[in-house]
Formats: sequence, C-alpha cells, structure tokens
Amino acid sequence: MNPDSANDSAPAPAQPDLEAMLAAAQAPGATPAPEGQRCGVIAIVGKPNVGKSTLLNALVGQKISITSRKAQTTRHRITGIRTQGATQFIFVDTPGFQTRHATALNKSLNKTVMGAIGDVDLILFVVEAGSFTLADAKVLSLFKPGIPTLLIANKLDNVHRRAEIAPWLRDMQERHPFAEFVPMSAKNKGDIGRLYGICEKYLPEAPWWYAADELTDRSEKFLASETVREKLFRFTGDELPYTSTVVIDKFEEEKSKNHKRMIRIAATIVVERDSHKAMVIGDKGERLKRIGTETRQELEKLMDAKVFVELWVKVRSGWADDEARVRSFGYE
Repeated sequence: MNPDSANDSAPAPAQPDLEAMLAAAQAPGATPAPEGQRCGVIAIVGKPNVGKSTLLNALVGQKISITSRKAQTTRHRITGIRTQGATQFIFVDTPGFQTRHATALNKSLNKTVMGAIGDVDLILFVVEAGSFTLADAKVLSLFKPGIPTLLIANKLDNVHRRAEIAPWLRDMQERHPFAEFVPMSAKNKGDIGRLYGICEKYLPEAPWWYAADELTDRSEKFLASETVREKLFRFTGDELPYTSTVVIDKFEEEKSKNHKRMIRIAATIVVERDSHKAMVIGDKGERLKRIGTETRQELEKLMDAKVFVELWVKVRSGWADDEARVRSFGYE
C-alpha cells in the first residue's frame, strides 16, 4: 500500500448556509408557504456518544450519518431531510461538544456545534435516559433563550427500572425550561413516529427548502469519505486514536456497458504515527482490505452503483493540532 500516492490535502466541502436560508425565508416579500405547508430546522445536539447520529438516521429513514462506539465519530454538520405530509423536517446532526483536549480539531468541532444551534426553530437535546454529566451540563449551557428545546431521554431501553426516570425528569426540569420531555429509544420505530408529531408543532408555516424526495444536502463524495472513516473506526476499535481522518483523492463516475452507474474512488486514511499506520494496514494488508471491501459494499447500496475503492494510508504527525491542516482536511 503506497502511502505517497495520495494528495496531502483536499478542499473543504461546501457547507449549507442554513442562516442565509432562514433569513431568506423570513425576509419581507418572501414567497408565502402553500396552505398548511411547514418547514423548519431542528438541531440534534449533545455530548459525544449519546446516539445523535443513530437518531438522525432513524428520523431520515436512511443512513446518512456514520455511527460507531468511538467518541467523536461525527465531525461535520450533517443535514438530514424528511418530508411527511405537508411538513418538511430539516434535521442538523452535530459533533459531540468537546470538553477535553483543546486541539485545533476539537476547536473546529465545537465551532460547528455553536454554528448549528445559533439560529434554528427547535433543539433536540439528546442525553442518556437517567443520566446527566458535567459534559451534558456544558452543552446545555450553550443554548440561547427563546429557542424551544426538547429533552430527548435516549436509550430508554437501557433503563431497567422505569420508576427511576420520574425523579430524574423533575431534576432535569429544574436545570432548564424544556418545552417537552421525550423518553425514547432511537431504535424504536414507534418512538420515532411519535417524535415527528411532537416536532411538527414547533415548525413555522414556510415553503419547503428541498424537493420532497431529498434526504440530505451532502454530496456522494462526502458520504464516501464518512463511510471509509466509519469502517476504519469499526475495525480498529479503541486501538486507533480518534485523531485519524479520511481524504478523498479521486471520485469519478465512468460510463459502463454493464452497470447503470460506475464510480471509482481513491481515498487516503491519515494517521499521526507509523504504529497507527501499521495498525490500519494490518497483517499482510488484511485489515485495510476489509475496510475497503465493507466500504464498497455499503456505498454500492447507498449510491445504487458499481463502486471501486482504492485505499492508501499516510502519516501526518500532529495534524489534529495544526489549524491550517485541519482546515485543509475539510473541517470548518
């Protein structure tokens, strides 16, 4: 696996300007919404590893945000779209707010969180049911007054004694004037359906921003990068520090006589140490091959295309604490 065949950097992906879109929708003379039509932005916010990405995927009905047990999996603001009846829900998944290690990467992630919650119609504050930590409190302290906030008590299925939830909910009400409490599990379809109904009444009457069948504003190239990163974390577990990233060097669609679509992808996995590189490659390249195979299989389903994936590994020591390199790797 030649580590020098990949580029050092890639341009940052364009970010959806949610603030500008909100301003345009509310500006004098803006096109009025068709009768009964609603549309609004809902931020999904919380500390790392409380199930935000799992919740987003469940709400959208398709996997658009990667998940793993490793903290700090989500690193970008990811927009998921779901249109039901006359209402279009625009969900914004955010990185978990970082309270440890003030690296350039973590500062970038926190900036993304702050930008996402600054001007939305509704906030879903996700915590683990029955738990409230200092990290949760730090996130809660960021919320601006005036934006309705739902307390999403997630992972309710992990609570063995439901009677303990009532006093916990009373304690949470003293911490913040939540509009509503929603004890639930993101893996329960009934809970997801109920959450739509709760969110809908907080969204304004406004024209839809997207077509009814759109699910995300992120490009296929971005989704390819995220899928490689998810498989990387899945197959290295806690061995590999979270300070590793993926850069897409080539994303090209080619004509094919045998396939409706054919896409070739070349990507570089960036790590900080030679030992991390060896860990990713694995014995005789087996781990890297497995990462590539599972990435290909998932992308073929997601993109409805024949996909070829080529992966490389490169060492960039200290990249996560280098602001210029963090930006060059596509972080805000």
